[in-house]
Amino acid sequence: MSLAASSKERYTYRDYLTWDDDERWELIDGVLHNMSPAPSARHQFISMALSAQIYSFLSHTPCRIAAAPFDVRLPKGDEADNQVDTVVQPDIVVICDPDKLDDRGCRGAPDFVVEILSPSTADKDRTIKLALYENRGIKEYWIINPEDNTIAVHLLGPDGRYGASLIYEAKGHLKVATLPGLEIDLGVVFR
Repeated sequence: MSLAASSKERYTYRDYLTWDDDERWELIDGVLHNMSPAPSARHQFISMALSAQIYSFLSHTPCRIAAAPFDVRLPKGDEADNQVDTVVQPDIVVICDPDKLDDRGCRGAPDFVVEILSPSTADKDRTIKLALYENRGIKEYWIINPEDNTIAVHLLGPDGRYGASLIYEAKGHLKVATLPGLEIDLGVVFR
């Protein structure tokens, strides 16, 4: 099926599983979002350097890290998998509840999500996904901008809302609030 030729307006995970196109897609509240082409080399270097530090820290914990492409299904309630209408592929996710993991990826909110901006998806990451991740209870969301070497950190407050974003420059160390004891060496990430 060519998704571009499809006239269906809303999709579910059941539809998502049938797609065999070479393109990558995300669903957010049933709406189809095309993923960007292969990320830039800088995007990938940042992703790998950050993932390596997180992976090393998590190696003796029950938490697991995954990098895109990795499906994260975000149900609104207890609907069956085939009725879930939100499936995203964040650049990096950390899941500390093993019950959320299965052979298809993660079902439910990861503890920590990182998106690395690409020109074609930056607006979605800063607006649509920010609102989605807040709504679904993702405790910590980092938006990394490889163009200006900054990180916007969003932390879920006790009221279930992200407060004002905290902006950090790519230098020194940055603590991951949801993973106590982990400090990311930003010099390594952004070298």
